[in-house]
Amino acid sequence: MAGKLNLLQTVSLAVGTMIGASIFSIFGLGARVAGHNLPLVFLVSGAVALLVAYSYARLGSRIVSDAGPMEFIIRAFGNNLLTGALSFLFWITYVVSIALFAKGFAGYFLPLFHLPVSPLATAAAEIGVVLGFTALGTMGSASVGRAEFWIVSIKLSVLLLFVAVGLGRIHADWVKPRFDGASLAGTLNATALFFLSYMGFGLVTNASEQMVDPRRNVPRAIYISIAMVTLVYVLVALVAVGNLPLPELIRAQDYALAEAARPFLGQWGYLLVSSGALFSIASALNATLYGGANVAYALARDGVLPDAFDRKLWFGSLEGLYITSGLGILFALLFNLDGIASITSSVFLVIYLFVFAAHWRLVPRYGGSRRLILLGFVVVSLVFVLLLRYQWQTNRAAFAGTWLVLFGSLVTEMVYFRITRRRLQRRSPAAGRSSQAVR
Repeated sequence: MAGKLNLLQTVSLAVGTMIGASIFSIFGLGARVAGHNLPLVFLVSGAVALLVAYSYARLGSRIVSDAGPMEFIIRAFGNNLLTGALSFLFWITYVVSIALFAKGFAGYFLPLFHLPVSPLATAAAEIGVVLGFTALGTMGSASVGRAEFWIVSIKLSVLLLFVAVGLGRIHADWVKPRFDGASLAGTLNATALFFLSYMGFGLVTNASEQMVDPRRNVPRAIYISIAMVTLVYVLVALVAVGNLPLPELIRAQDYALAEAARPFLGQWGYLLVSSGALFSIASALNATLYGGANVAYALARDGVLPDAFDRKLWFGSLEGLYITSGLGILFALLFNLDGIASITSSVFLVIYLFVFAAHWRLVPRYGGSRRLILLGFVVVSLVFVLLLRYQWQTNRAAFAGTWLVLFGSLVTEMVYFRITRRRLQRRSPAAGRSSQAVR
């Protein structure tokens, strides 16, 4: 089992991705949208994530493949234009997530080191952090797992200190939920947007071939990571919203959590949380690059992505790593933080809907409660509609970007399908990681 990821390392990958996605990167945006109801938003988003996690855990324990949810979908529906387009779309989710983390990193890095916040400086920071973790990725899964464990340990220590000191100084009225029309609308919009805060649990299934005892550890890692992250999110949101007036949180959007530490930790707290943010976002970027290149390899191995991704040098894919990180840099340079966050969330929601559909079809083979599957499908569908509505009202570029990514994946698959004339063997009930493409 040398080089395999154990349960602790796998949980670290998932927690690293989830916490980096929102607590540091888009916390200020959440304060602007949800206001005093931000702690409630994290609680509701966590409950929705558990509905999705049920299908991931159930199928992931039985279908061991680094393609993760795409293997579930292909196993359920076989090879067709739609599943091919979804495969490209799934890989793109990692690309856009990398852009999100790169922008979040730059948002904390420049003010912390008193560097000018200019387009050139921001771009340099975004490119530098992605290239740095691309280099780490070439060292293999064991190196990534060890690095992720220590980075996650550091950032959790910072957050726990933030909570421990600030919890007793909360202004109770500032964190009291509001249920008027405007507050409820903001809560629903923020839930749709912050659902991406929990997307990291899916990374567990994308590392299943690299794990020790995936049948037991995939479900355990998924549920443990969601439980840990929900608790951290709610406590941190309570402390931040309860200690810093809302207008100041919103004004410091790109580094809101560091600013929230000032009232009870002073300048030292600002520096501590900013440093923790850099570790946090770096760990999310590290884990997402891992998952993105792993997905690229697994899908190329099965004939869904081009052969350029199919190289057994780094988790199976050196070229996949380079292409994934390169496109992540491109998205970071083209979109702002709000746009990238909403595009990431909407694209993941589409994948989750198809996972529900796949699980429904695979219930006779792998088991599961159809009631829970249907409930999850309905809830996630509503969240998706809310997110599109929010994009249309606040950021038309993000709305266009979402549909560009969705239709772009379909067009890309149509072109690739026509060029290669590929076809896949339909997955049999016993098929696993050895399923191969037939060209």
